[in-house]
Amino acid sequence: MTITEMTVLGFFLIFAGTTLGSALVYFTKNKISPKVNTLLLGFAGGVMIAASVWSLIIPSLNQSEAQGGWGKWFFVPTVVAFIVGGLFLVLLDKVVPHMHVSGEEEGPSTSTHKSIKLFLAVTLHNVPEGLAVGFAFGAAQGNTAATLAALGLAIGMAFQNFPEGAAVTLPLKQATGSKNKAFLLGTASGAVEPIAAVIGYFLSTVLLSLQPWFLAFAAGAMIFVVAEDLIPDAKLDGHSHLGTWGLMIGFVVMMILDVVLG
Repeated sequence: MTITEMTVLGFFLIFAGTTLGSALVYFTKNKISPKVNTLLLGFAGGVMIAASVWSLIIPSLNQSEAQGGWGKWFFVPTVVAFIVGGLFLVLLDKVVPHMHVSGEEEGPSTSTHKSIKLFLAVTLHNVPEGLAVGFAFGAAQGNTAATLAALGLAIGMAFQNFPEGAAVTLPLKQATGSKNKAFLLGTASGAVEPIAAVIGYFLSTVLLSLQPWFLAFAAGAMIFVVAEDLIPDAKLDGHSHLGTWGLMIGFVVMMILDVVLG
């Protein structure tokens, strides 16, 4: 498989994960049980944490050190960009009206339908994930080993997109009263990922000196999503062991993917 083919496959997989998860709406009569929801969201959080560390933060530090511009302070771009990534999500939370699966609403007060707010909440999650994959492929710079590592990140994102797609589509079915509408909204929320991935890819390939910043930015945005949304929505206080084991298994799966393919 060529580098171009691996890149296209990676961009496709992150979209396919959400789509397949959304398709579960046709096979599930009721909403996901609290225990299963906790396990799935914990798993998604674990994948995102591991991806942030292994596939984004560590490469960001390595690239920053290799560039040599910061000397012993080579960690500064990674630290600053990581914080900025979190602040970027704070900004989106403030300007985009959305509703979490838990029912909590954020952003400007509007008369937007509940289904659209749920859709926007998941779309916000997917933007940093798509950027992360795009930045990783762009930073590979045509290197086969690095491209394989980026493909591992894309596979990990696809794994965690599957339960995320299922977790949001079932509430969407209740909000819209239609399985077809719920599936289409769930799929559309995943379509933003390959779009963000393409943007991230071109930014990373054109602005080579900023690659460490881009990688850490994506990591900060994803960790923010985990802490702000996935863990609270998983309701770990009700089923702490399930959520914790889900998170640990997700972390291990992503770590293995990075080690094997990286």
